[in-house]
Amino acid sequence: MTCALVTGCTKRIGKTIALDLAKQGYDIAIHYHSSRQEAEILRDKIKSLGKNCQIYQADLSCDEDILNLLPRVKEDFAQLDILVNNASVFEPATLEKTEMEFFNTHFAVNFKAPYFLIRDFARIYQQGNIINLVDTRIKKNDFTYSAYTLAKKALAHLTEMAALEFAPGIRVNGICPGWILMPEGATEEYLEQLRQRVPMRQQGDKSQICQAIRYLLKNDFVTGQLLFVNGGEHL
Repeated sequence: MTCALVTGCTKRIGKTIALDLAKQGYDIAIHYHSSRQEAEILRDKIKSLGKNCQIYQADLSCDEDILNLLPRVKEDFAQLDILVNNASVFEPATLEKTEMEFFNTHFAVNFKAPYFLIRDFARIYQQGNIINLVDTRIKKNDFTYSAYTLAKKALAHLTEMAALEFAPGIRVNGICPGWILMPEGATEEYLEQLRQRVPMRQQGDKSQICQAIRYLLKNDFVTGQLLFVNGGEHL
């Protein structure tokens, strides 16, 4: 086993992904933006599993931070087998309500950062696996999250384009999660509405995202795919 870099992995789905990869035997490079304490706690937990782990602060809305991240990881890990582009900004705003700074931040973190991290992974490491966390929303045109949704649609197309360009040395795939995390302050009535929107009539689990990643890593004949882990919601 070698090393995996997971962006935005101090909380929620990213944290679960990093821990699962460590349990599979990978050393972990943790990227975080502002949650240093959480990053240090996660680093110590991964080290307790007997794996090497380093943390890297970077603001993925800043060009310089984006471009410096992979070279910094290279200093500590000569070989990086996996890049998981998990970091995201997810805030509501319709087209009418979206201001320039809001738009720029969403496209920087959700699209531009993965774009250049993929480029640098190919330049520096030249082989391995890239997994992009996309979103079930790419199948819809929900304008209430207009900048976020459009950035994720672009990331989906980037996944396919990069898979074509960097084959056969690098496989690039995407995962499109559906209802995995519990909405804050959700009432039982609202949760029932969410269940009715999902053909499987249930909420997903973070472990199912990890199962999807394990599949994509193990099947070396799969590239350029977007795997929907959403109970059929996109249908």
